[in-house]
Amino acid sequence: MENLSYYEILEIDQNADKSVIKKAYRRLAKEYHPDKNQGDKEAEIKFKFINEAYQVLSDDKQRSIYDRYGKEGLQGMGTGRSSSGMGGFEDLGSIFEEMFGGFGGGGSRRSRADMDKFPLDMNVDMSISFNEAVFGCEKEINYKYKKSCQSCKGTGAKDGKLSTCGQCQGKGQVYIRQGFMTFSQTCPVCHGEGSMPSEKCGDCRGSGYTEVKESVTINVPKGIDSGNRLRVGGRGNIGKNGHRGDLYVTFSVQADKHFIRSENDVYIEIPVFFTQAITGEEITIPSLTGELKLQLDVGTRDKQQFKFRKEGIDDVHGHGKGDLIAQVNITYPKKLNDEQRQLLAKLQESFGIESKPHESVLDSAIDKMKSWFK
Repeated sequence: MENLSYYEILEIDQNADKSVIKKAYRRLAKEYHPDKNQGDKEAEIKFKFINEAYQVLSDDKQRSIYDRYGKEGLQGMGTGRSSSGMGGFEDLGSIFEEMFGGFGGGGSRRSRADMDKFPLDMNVDMSISFNEAVFGCEKEINYKYKKSCQSCKGTGAKDGKLSTCGQCQGKGQVYIRQGFMTFSQTCPVCHGEGSMPSEKCGDCRGSGYTEVKESVTINVPKGIDSGNRLRVGGRGNIGKNGHRGDLYVTFSVQADKHFIRSENDVYIEIPVFFTQAITGEEITIPSLTGELKLQLDVGTRDKQQFKFRKEGIDDVHGHGKGDLIAQVNITYPKKLNDEQRQLLAKLQESFGIESKPHESVLDSAIDKMKSWFK
């Protein structure tokens, strides 16, 4: 990303005005903010470059220099202060507050006491067998959801009494200046809450919520695959205002002993004896729904594939059906008795010169090699 121009980083045209620049910055900063991408180093790096690009392009003087001389022209400018002398800090701070809570424009304040301590939507992981994923099934989920503590009204404080955090002054974010870049991070004292309990609630021990056991039965659709998610509406966590989020089930499909899945296609390896491959025999193979007849070609090659249309897996979104691909694995005898050797010798002799394709190739190679030593 460091090789991109500031305009490319913000995904805008070089002629973009300040309103477009600010709008692009808001969108990207919100997408790659560290608080929303915890542990994602790539997102953290992108966020820093987005900040750097906005600091320059939002300032007329720095933008003019950058347009003429590039990043090299900005070197030696010190902290990169804007014409207002604030280096864009106030502007950045207001944007962060609007996006992530705290004080918004016009003196309005968003109360963090009204915010829940946990997301209303929740996720559970479910492992299912290969055949359950292929044909669909009914499964019961036993899980725990969070519910805002009634005693402290979800605040984690005894009787709901909170005091403003002295570190961030209730904003939940602190801002750090490095050169001409400004970064925000979650307040380390109140952990982004903006307030602190005067005394912890005895019922929830300061967490602000209790956990409730619940079970729900879901219908797993045909064709579900690892990584797919299923939404169960109104079965998530319950917030302070009584609103309940959704439950998301993320699936992990167990591998099968014989069938290998690739999206909606299914592969199966078919062991074929070398005589069957030579003669082009018809064999019976398993499929997802029963048996199929596979007609081998005369002289079928090892790893050769045969496709059976629409014998694969139903698309989970209803967009058709995959194929079954049978791949041949030719096997050979490990030992031969005298009778078998004689029979194979007769068979080879019956093919004549065709049974010795190496001779014409190697004879010419040997003749060429001999010429090197004349």
